[in-house]
Amino acid sequence: MNYAYLETPVGTLLIAGDDDAVEGISFPRNGKAAKPEAGCQESQRGAVAEAIRQLREYFAGKRTGFDLPLAPKGTEFQRSVWRRLQEIPYGETISYGELARRVGNPKAARAVGSANGANPLPIVIPCHRVIAGDGSIGGFGGGLSTKETLLALEQRASVGNRAVAGR
Repeated sequence: MNYAYLETPVGTLLIAGDDDAVEGISFPRNGKAAKPEAGCQESQRGAVAEAIRQLREYFAGKRTGFDLPLAPKGTEFQRSVWRRLQEIPYGETISYGELARRVGNPKAARAVGSANGANPLPIVIPCHRVIAGDGSIGGFGGGLSTKETLLALEQRASVGNRAVAGR
């Protein structure tokens, strides 16, 4: 497994994967970058290199979606939630209840929230776009300030893109 670090507006991300797919993106904890798993090698090759390129474009406001080979590890239910997360348009949000409906289990908002929190590929699989039913920001594994930063970045870029398109 390869890993690399990427400096971003939300801190230093750890990106892990192999030549074929990205398996994990980790936010910093307590201001310190996450540590790679034992046996991983620092290398910007393959899917990790492509993830770095696309994440840089995202943070620069030049990318609204990701086209990366992904290999998230999780249960079938978690993977179904993560697939639905990838359908939430850039710059938009939905509630946990709405996500549960989209997964086909309207009463599973708490289970959907747990699957959302277990997402091993945040940003790329946009779990930050899910908010509480009352419109409040809800929780986030990367911290609420990170979630607020990601949502604000997407809102600014969306507004900027509409302004450019309207010229």
